[in-house]
Amino acid sequence: MSVTVRVPAKVNVQLAVGAARPDGFHDLANVFLAVGLYDEVTVTPADELRVTCEGPDAAQVPLDRTNLAARAALALAERRGIEPNVHIHIAKDIPVAGGMAGGSADGAGALLACNTLWGTGASRAELLAICAELGSDVPFSLVGGVALGIGRGEQLTVLEAGGTFHWVFAMAERGLSTPAVFREFDRLAQGRDIPAPVASAELLAALAKGDPDALAASVSNDLQPAALSLFPELADTLDAGRGAGALAALVSGSGPTTAFLARDPESALKIADALRASGHCRTVRTATGPAPGATVTQGPASR
Repeated sequence: MSVTVRVPAKVNVQLAVGAARPDGFHDLANVFLAVGLYDEVTVTPADELRVTCEGPDAAQVPLDRTNLAARAALALAERRGIEPNVHIHIAKDIPVAGGMAGGSADGAGALLACNTLWGTGASRAELLAICAELGSDVPFSLVGGVALGIGRGEQLTVLEAGGTFHWVFAMAERGLSTPAVFREFDRLAQGRDIPAPVASAELLAALAKGDPDALAASVSNDLQPAALSLFPELADTLDAGRGAGALAALVSGSGPTTAFLARDPESALKIADALRASGHCRTVRTATGPAPGATVTQGPASR
């Protein structure tokens, strides 16, 4: 028997970053929106733990125990006294190293899949605690929808969204390291007072109303200057999307994927065509959000 879990990408419609903490992390006010680009994670009983991957950029995905999907299986197995003998297969459609939490999605997907396969009966709270140990974005990949993450981003409050938002994503020619972007944020912030991060009331209201114009006026990403400092060409991609009518253009998370908010499906297609023609990006995808979090699509819980 195997279990398959579908898990979404995310875009950060607000990423407010505080000063570096003594532990090296940063306090965040991180408003996540799950979008309909998905990885599928399938777990099958095996003689030992192994990971395989297919799809765009699969060659960049580590297949050893550093992979978040493998780490998720190991963490749950250790808690429950189970041998983690599963084959984890990842069918990737979320960009790799793109600031859309593809690795975190795989971790959440593998955790839910293993929990279902092994029948551990772990509670939602226990799964979220394991997710938080795995990484700052992993809990949201499990939850999906729209949520505010504080602390490192792992302490979630689910938010309401009053409608569907249309997005275009442009994938860059190369990746960006999240730790490198945070280091650049710290370098650029030297000598400045960094305020404590708080969620924007205007942004939360725009999400609740489902108002794309109000959302466009309130999106923000404190890591964007650092990402642009390390990858200046992203500014050309942002300009191309704005020129094609995007209501808002921003770097997604730590980048280098750029995200463009469109008014409607027709506008999204126009923006996508313009970005493809610009020569400033590798691939372009459209998606809507919010999307559901990790969901069992094959296995006992899907019936």
